[in-house]
Amino acid sequence: MAAYGLASAAFSARCKAAGGGTLRLTMPRLRTALLRAPLPWPLPAVLAWLLAWTLFIAARWLGAAPVVALALATLAGALVAAAVQGRWRGLLVAGGFPVSALTLAGAGSMPAWIWLLAALPLVWAYPLKAWRDAPFFPTPARALDGLADVVRLPTSARVLDAGCGAGHGLQALRGVWPDARLEGVEWSRPLRWLAAWRCPWARVRRDDMWADDWSGFDLVYVFQRPESMARAWAKAEREMSAGGWLVSLEFEVPGRTPLARLEVDPRRSVWVYRMGPAPRVAGTSDSTGPAKRR
Repeated sequence: MAAYGLASAAFSARCKAAGGGTLRLTMPRLRTALLRAPLPWPLPAVLAWLLAWTLFIAARWLGAAPVVALALATLAGALVAAAVQGRWRGLLVAGGFPVSALTLAGAGSMPAWIWLLAALPLVWAYPLKAWRDAPFFPTPARALDGLADVVRLPTSARVLDAGCGAGHGLQALRGVWPDARLEGVEWSRPLRWLAAWRCPWARVRRDDMWADDWSGFDLVYVFQRPESMARAWAKAEREMSAGGWLVSLEFEVPGRTPLARLEVDPRRSVWVYRMGPAPRVAGTSDSTGPAKRR
């Protein structure tokens, strides 16, 4: 943070010398503002990258050396990333500007159509309709260990991975319930094909997870975004039968007390919810709060 303070002070002094007011960049103020006005993903990333590029161009226009302008803009992106919920999102926000700046610096003579051509595979693998859902972050292999001690499913239970990506969540679910009838739904065609190839024992369909019918499933697993958890809960309540399970990796349902919370990975929690009147489960706490397992 000392480097951030020096860079900010130097840039503020240059702005003042150029006839403008003093520019004050303070982490607490920006963090508070961002947390009070949450934006749908990926808008925070886009705004952070735009801010970083604006600062970089302004610093260069005011006469700052390229390395100083690069450092100031990178620190601004890191400042915004500190207010973004989720470790991987924070890395995307913080790394977007320096990666793009260094890439452009190393490919100055490339024609513009090359960049469009390079973007086509990304759009194909991650279509625009899926941008409001979670980006592609695989479920860690052992992230769901211990879940069977809390969630008791019948033999041949139907389990859905909603937004299954390349099938990592399906593999983790199979490790917990090897006898379950596992299904995955994924909107991206390439990811759906990859999941079906990696998980031949599961039924993987291409569909919109929000339009898909969750009724008939004993458990639905999601690894979504914090902004979409209220929507996932409303869909589960509307379509799943009483006694069904909703399991979320990393993000909790706002305003709802989980039946249990597992902490296999200290960086991630597994939030366990049950539809309708939830019977007590061995190892859970009383009604005043969720059980924790490590």
